[in-house]
Amino acid sequence: MSVYSYKATDFSGKIVKGTVDADDEKKAAGKLQEMGYIPIRIAVSGGKVGISSGVSSDFSALFQRISSKDVMLFTQDLSALLEAGLPVDRSLSILTDLIENRKFRQTVREILKSVQGGVYLSDAMSQHPKAFSKFYVNMVRAGEVGGVLGTVLERLGSFLETSQELKDYIRSALVYPLFLLFVGGISVIILLIFVIPKFSVIFADMGQAIPLSTRILLGFSELLKSYWWLLLFGCGCGIAAFLRYAGTEAGRYRIDREKIRLPVLGDLIRKIEVARFSRTMGTLMGSGVPILRAIELVRDIIGNQIIAAAMDRVYDRVKEGERLSKPLEDTQVFPALAVQMITVGEESGRLDDMLLRVAQNYEKTVRNTVKRLISLLEPVMILLMGIVVGFIVISMLMAIFSMNEIPF
Repeated sequence: MSVYSYKATDFSGKIVKGTVDADDEKKAAGKLQEMGYIPIRIAVSGGKVGISSGVSSDFSALFQRISSKDVMLFTQDLSALLEAGLPVDRSLSILTDLIENRKFRQTVREILKSVQGGVYLSDAMSQHPKAFSKFYVNMVRAGEVGGVLGTVLERLGSFLETSQELKDYIRSALVYPLFLLFVGGISVIILLIFVIPKFSVIFADMGQAIPLSTRILLGFSELLKSYWWLLLFGCGCGIAAFLRYAGTEAGRYRIDREKIRLPVLGDLIRKIEVARFSRTMGTLMGSGVPILRAIELVRDIIGNQIIAAAMDRVYDRVKEGERLSKPLEDTQVFPALAVQMITVGEESGRLDDMLLRVAQNYEKTVRNTVKRLISLLEPVMILLMGIVVGFIVISMLMAIFSMNEIPF
């Protein structure tokens, strides 16, 4: 039996916090319901479940951003309240006291005012595109039309949680390699700027030609020491030019095309987009969104422009009456296994479930692929750093050994 911390509300709208002993989260929720509470958030004791106690500040809210995690937690909490039978405006009112991000709290308050004024929740959310995407708004609208808003929000919360877990996994996997690259780069720069120049004074008075590798190293060290500002300026201009080119439609299209042509990373990018497409389509269709509208929304969230453009062709062919699987196969982006699973889903009449299963398979594949790449990347980076440092050391030693040939 474990101790679970919880946030809950009673039917009067009062927020309560505390702990409860239970075997799992489901039993903890059952105990809270027996106590007359509506559970909002339950976590193993020690997790962050408390309400923010800081003083709200409109000024500080200007410097905050609304993260995808904020939206995910809001969606899950709103779903729990609606499933408990509370009306939308009452649920939003309760959540304004739970949201820790001040900027997001202000956004929800504005949505609450709009809802209290008679505006649909989806329309109120559409007025805040930085917090709620087109995909999110259309999911909510589908739930409102079908009268199953709580169920749709539950699916949406699960979708956002799964997407967030995949992003967090990739980011955490890259932390150590990036840290290793940063430390190694700083070490090499320190050697070139502060250590090598001390030897250059000695080598200048040798009266004998020093080895070629040492001359190259000394020349690069002098360049870095004397013109570091020019190198930084050149790198800054290069990055700015690249970002500007990548910001254009033609530039982004060409860059994305080269990405999917890369030997290993190209295949990984395809798998990530297949997983994103499948989970989004499955979630939308399972929530009652028509297939054509779902394809339009999926196109907006696909990161690679080559694959997004392929969705336009898929949309046109599905609009003409074709099944989804054949146009997807012709894009040459979706693997044969994914296409076959989607075909089975169409034939069995459970396309949304099969799309979610495809997403689960490829999300697992992406995790395994990233894990393998990171396991290979770490020794490769260590080897490259060793080669660079080894070149510096050997170049210095060769010059020092050549000093024995100087006549005295």
